[in-house]
Amino acid sequence: MFHNYPNPFNPSTVIGYRLSVASRVELSIFDLLGKKVRTLVDERQPAGQYEVRWNGEDADGNALSAGIYFYRM
Repeated sequence: MFHNYPNPFNPSTVIGYRLSVASRVELSIFDLLGKKVRTLVDERQPAGQYEVRWNGEDADGNALSAGIYFYRM
């Protein structure tokens, strides 16, 4: 995984990653309490380099409040 940019972001950020082999990928966003707020990717992908844009919204399309969020793959 690469660092997201821009960071901090408004209104969106890009998360990049590279797969050396085909893999099942789940890329999710979590708040400071560890609650999953959004899953950006949940699929099998071929080897390659990827970029995913997150617009700061939760799974229901609601804008999340300003703060610190973590992503995990």
